[in-house]
Amino acid sequence: MYRVGIDLGGTNIVAGVINDSFEIIGRGKLKTNAPREAEFIFDDIAKTVALAVEDAGLKMEDIDSIGMGAPGTVNKATGMIEFSNNLDFKNLHAQKMMEERLPGKKIYIDNDANCAALGEALAGAGRGVKNFVAITLGTGVGSGVVIDGKIYNGSNFAAAEFGHMVISIDGEQCNCGRRGCWERYASATALINQTKHAMRHSYDSEMWHLVNENINLVTGRTAFEALRKGDAAAKRVVEQYIYYIACGIINVINILQPEMICIGGGISHEGESLLEPLRKHVERERYSMFAKTQTQICRALLGNDAGVIGAALLD
Repeated sequence: MYRVGIDLGGTNIVAGVINDSFEIIGRGKLKTNAPREAEFIFDDIAKTVALAVEDAGLKMEDIDSIGMGAPGTVNKATGMIEFSNNLDFKNLHAQKMMEERLPGKKIYIDNDANCAALGEALAGAGRGVKNFVAITLGTGVGSGVVIDGKIYNGSNFAAAEFGHMVISIDGEQCNCGRRGCWERYASATALINQTKHAMRHSYDSEMWHLVNENINLVTGRTAFEALRKGDAAAKRVVEQYIYYIACGIINVINILQPEMICIGGGISHEGESLLEPLRKHVERERYSMFAKTQTQICRALLGNDAGVIGAALLD
């Protein structure tokens, strides 16, 4: 049996065909070119699926189901994308639009972070784990909860928006309307801003050399790279940033006590440079510090494929 998963983003539409071993055997990719009319975007979604099926050496008749992960609030019961600010969708009948373009196929949709969590839970870091949380540190903080192999959506399909729990009362303004949200401190975007702030107060920092004296070239890796060169300002940036991540992780553990939390996104490529100090903060401050069973914290394994694989596994 073959399934197709689609990861709909603001920049790209990516589709993959997976087999029964959860391996991607065919891929397709087109530009989203958002913002534009939803009808045109969904035309290209269908084209991307066709490209992936062709790349796998299959025909559409071989495909059992098609799932899509989309940014924003996705109502699985109605098949609607209720709101996606990145794509400018409001109350869009996404499942119906896909069914019209991909007739005869079972179509499923969910939030993109939920799909990534499901992919990691069933085919990546969380294989064999019943209660699992995935956190993605990217432009924002994405998150998803998987319980007994199923995505936890909440009563209104908007659950697990951990990036918008407040960790600093009256803190930095978030684009969700609140102040002090976790993603304002723990996302890759936040790390870049924190790095730039430190550089403006440390003109002798190695971080300036790493970006050829151009602060606009700062990335999420700049502070970590300078830290490995012994730079004191970078060390302060990284230590504070990891503590921000830990604050949110501890909250999640105290609320859910999952068996595992995996960390994804570009920052996760720092590996143990990120995870070792993160675990130490968590061990010191989690409420369950005396429990025999503790939440494992590890790096996500599937990278950008997690959302595609997870979308393909929707049912």
